[in-house]
Amino acid sequence: MMHTVSLQLNGKEYSLETGRFAKLAQGAVMVRYADTMVLVTVCASSEARDLDFVPLTVEYREKTAASGKIPGGFFKREGKPSDKEVLSARLIDRPVRPLFPKTWRRETQIVATVFSSDQLHDSDTLAAVGASAAIMLSGLPFEGPFAEVSIGRVNGEFILNPSFKDLEESDLEMIVAGTDDEILMVEGSSKEISEEDFIAAIEFAQGHIKLFTGLQRELMALVGSSPVEHIEPELDEALVAAVKAIAVPEVQAQIRTNSSKEIRSAFRKTKAKSQYVIKH
Repeated sequence: MMHTVSLQLNGKEYSLETGRFAKLAQGAVMVRYADTMVLVTVCASSEARDLDFVPLTVEYREKTAASGKIPGGFFKREGKPSDKEVLSARLIDRPVRPLFPKTWRRETQIVATVFSSDQLHDSDTLAAVGASAAIMLSGLPFEGPFAEVSIGRVNGEFILNPSFKDLEESDLEMIVAGTDDEILMVEGSSKEISEEDFIAAIEFAQGHIKLFTGLQRELMALVGSSPVEHIEPELDEALVAAVKAIAVPEVQAQIRTNSSKEIRSAFRKTKAKSQYVIKH
C-alpha cells in the first residue's frame, strides 16, 4: 500500500513516499522536494558475519537521465561515481553509522538514486533524510530517526535547504545532520563568520531538523514496521576493565604525538599487551 506524508518548505512541497517503488527492499522511500526526487533503499543480510566493525555500505548515484540528459561521445554509459557522488554518500554514512548498534554485524546496504533533478535544489540532504526513513521502515535496530538539512545565509537571514541560486549569494554553506536532541555531523564553509554566527547557524538547523524527523514519524505511524531481532552479546566487564587499564593510559600518552611511525609502534605494543590479557 502506498503512503505519502508532506510539509511545505520555502513555498514548495517536501514529501516522503513509500509503497510504490522497490517493494522487495526492506525499506524504500522516495523523497521529493519541488521537482527533485531521490529513491533510497535499505537491505540487510539475514546472517551476521564474523567482523569487528559495522558492515555498512552507502552508495549515492546521480544518473544523467535525472536531468534529462543522455551520455554521449565515447562513453555511452554511466561511469564510476564522481567526487560529488562519493562525498554525498559520505554525508549519509557519517550520521547513519553511529546510530546502528556497535555489535551490528549483518551486511547492510543503503542505495540512493536520484530519479529527477530540477537543477535548482541539491539532492544530497534529501537522500540522507530518505536513508533515515527507509531504515526506520525496515525495522533494523537503529537509534533514529535523524535528518539532514543545508543552511545558507543571504543578507543576514538564514535559509533552510537553499537553492543553488541562493548559495551564489550566500556567505555561508553548511550541512547539519542530527536527531531531535543531538548533532551528529556538521560540514560546510563560510566567509570568515564569527563563532556566534556559527553557533546560530547550528541552532537554526537543529530547530528545523525536528520538522523532518517528525515527518518520518508520521510516515512510520501510517506504515508501521516489524522490528528485526538483534541480541546484544554479553561482555565480560572484568575483561573490558582490564584491557582499558592497559590501553587508555598509553593511548592518552600518544594522542598528541606527531610521528605516525611512533603512533603505529605504540599501537602495536598496546595491542600485544591487551591480547596477552585477553588470552590469560
